[in-house]
Amino acid sequence: MMVRVLVTGTAGFIGCAVAQRLLRDGVEVMGIDCLTPYYDLGLKEERVKLLRGSNTFTERRIDLADGPETLAAVRDFLPDVVIHLAAQAGIRYSLDDPRSYTHSNVEGTLSVLEACRAVPVKHLIYASSSSVYGANTRVPFRETDRVDTPVSLYAATKRANELMVQTYSHLFRIPASGLRFFTVYGPFGRPDMAYFKFTKAILEGEEIDVYNHGRMKRDFTYIDEVVEAIERLMLLPPVDRLEEGDSEPGRIHADVPHRLFNVGNHTPIPLERFIHVLEDIIGRKARRRLLPMQPGDVVSTFADVSALQQAVGFSPSTPIEVGLAEFVDWYRAFYKVT
Repeated sequence: MMVRVLVTGTAGFIGCAVAQRLLRDGVEVMGIDCLTPYYDLGLKEERVKLLRGSNTFTERRIDLADGPETLAAVRDFLPDVVIHLAAQAGIRYSLDDPRSYTHSNVEGTLSVLEACRAVPVKHLIYASSSSVYGANTRVPFRETDRVDTPVSLYAATKRANELMVQTYSHLFRIPASGLRFFTVYGPFGRPDMAYFKFTKAILEGEEIDVYNHGRMKRDFTYIDEVVEAIERLMLLPPVDRLEEGDSEPGRIHADVPHRLFNVGNHTPIPLERFIHVLEDIIGRKARRRLLPMQPGDVVSTFADVSALQQAVGFSPSTPIEVGLAEFVDWYRAFYKVT
């Protein structure tokens, strides 16, 4: 796999995991991250340490919203592929600090697009989110569903990213694939996510916050399978224009080299079952604090992954029992919890 890949967000959960896999497979990687303090910077630094051991890894600590700095990094490295995973994450935090979302997710993505316009790349892969489906109640969610009812600013910025990429792909022929991730979890994950917070609270004997009184479902997707999907897609950019009668999985428009893919386990798990599995793995019962639905949340997520399966012959399938056990083992070791 003789390619050069620029990965944004390499101090983040998914970005680090993707960069690790690429480095293991002999790919030359440049990582970009500015290590925002949204959550524990120590955890982010530990992720980056995992990458620095490779002699094919270089890094830049820059804010992607700084267009000239981003362009300079891309011009210096001249990547074949850009995997844009950096973003301000978290749905509830967007209620408290909305400007951080437009700064990172909108302005940062614009800088990446401008760089890909100036230094043509063979493929731009970027992170979207299942959150774009918003108030959609038809399940499973399909890439062809309408996505004009976001219920959080985070979702709105992710949908904005899709529209921005569609436009740049149309105007400047940038081959691009957007990935709508469904609740990604696993070792070295994000501390603001429920599985991480639940594990910490149960081990410490604290209460867990259970929203909508537990009447929720999520399509949990194990990190290794997200990485597998990205690596398979990386060397399969969309064709520039489809011939009459041809089709391409995930294609938005025949004349625009831009695709969208759901990346999910296509098996929604009720929140109560999720908690029971975690209790069994940890060996302790959770103390629940039942709370109402929170602004920006949705009741259920459920991915149709037929487009991804058709494109790369693969779709996530790790059972929650397996993935959560891997996470708890990592958590105990990382935080030295007996």
